[in-house]
Amino acid sequence: MDTLGTLLPRLLTVIPGPASRALADRLAAVESRNITFVDDGWPVFWDEARGANVRDADGNVYVDLTAAFGVALLGHGAPEVLDAIRREAPRLVHGMGDVHPPVAKVRFLEALARVLPWDQPRAVLGSSGSEAVEAALKTARLASGRPGIVALEGGYHGLTVGSLAATARPDFRGPVRDRLYPGVAFLPFPTEAGTPAPGETSVGAALAMLDRWIDDGVPTPSGRVPLGTVLLEPIQARGGVRALPSSFTAGLTERAREHDLIVVADEIYTGLGRCGSVLASPLVGLEPDIVCLGKILGGGMPLSACVAPARIMDAWPASDGEALHTSTFLGHPLACAVGEAVLRQVAADLPDRARALGERLGQGLESGLAGHPGVRVRGVGLLLGVDVVDDGTPRTGAGVRIARALLRRGVLALPAGDRGSVIELSPPVVLTEAQADFVVAAVVEAVQGELA
Repeated sequence: MDTLGTLLPRLLTVIPGPASRALADRLAAVESRNITFVDDGWPVFWDEARGANVRDADGNVYVDLTAAFGVALLGHGAPEVLDAIRREAPRLVHGMGDVHPPVAKVRFLEALARVLPWDQPRAVLGSSGSEAVEAALKTARLASGRPGIVALEGGYHGLTVGSLAATARPDFRGPVRDRLYPGVAFLPFPTEAGTPAPGETSVGAALAMLDRWIDDGVPTPSGRVPLGTVLLEPIQARGGVRALPSSFTAGLTERAREHDLIVVADEIYTGLGRCGSVLASPLVGLEPDIVCLGKILGGGMPLSACVAPARIMDAWPASDGEALHTSTFLGHPLACAVGEAVLRQVAADLPDRARALGERLGQGLESGLAGHPGVRVRGVGLLLGVDVVDDGTPRTGAGVRIARALLRRGVLALPAGDRGSVIELSPPVVLTEAQADFVVAAVVEAVQGELA
């Protein structure tokens, strides 16, 4: 008998089906109109998920190349995740994370320390990636003593007021621009390509711009402020699956050491095995002082962490009874129990499995699209992207159209990149060989359809 999790797509209705369309109408009656995009072809409403499959409200079965925003690397409803919830839920559903902490929080933090590259790591926990970035920006401010921040064009770090200040998306920033911290400057994304695309620049130009901000400070409406923090993703996910060039990270490391800059790596998407390594930073030569983790960390439960060596994290004062950065759900016992189970897989073979499957997918895509000079396949491990370009310029909206074409074929995928020119592949590691071969063929066909 076929089992949900290992199936190829099974489409019973037009997409979206009548049940999804009815649910869209019901949702529109109760949710802010800004949250869920709805039109005749989007979205489908999920009802059940296992492994690499999602079943929608109409009974249609899809192969998932999103892992639900990258979270379900172990697979939807992974046995390790469900077992951890079953063990912890009867014991403790909620706790008092920074007052009378749950035992699960201690076990989780010890497991996290064991997989990180520092001798004495210290952490601040949260429930979302944005919270981890907020904690990291505060920690970096305390450790550096300087308020200025540099981030990258194309970077996505969250939508809370602090993290949004460092997120280079005018559409997100515009409505609340006057609320955002002004001491953030954005570098164009550094590239070694001969002709940088819009929003990119050469590595030399990027480092020269960074030098000016180091020397003169970060410009704000009320004057310049000294630079203390550099926040970046080793591989931009939502920004188009773009990896930092090692020539840039080498120059950044040299300047960070010379000028006591705090380098924050946002590894919320890339960390904990997805890219074939515990952290993606070493893959691009990045040497961070602080790392932000999330998504995969909770295995589907809301859990994130800002982590740094004690020498950095001890910029915070010892608690006098009031934590200066905390939240009601900090160290949530169910999330921490699941997080510990996830970390056991990370410490075992999860990165190796992601690397092997990623090589299979990447090679299949490169082979299938080899005859198309306007297509670039890039990425590492299970974070891959197919970028569609015209004469070196990203083709606006190509990834959006490809994602819609894939949905009609029973494959869930999301667009990426500033111009939506990239289709992103970030599937669960439990994708079967048959599913992998099917989605490669489906992506190749959808990209070819875009190029036709």
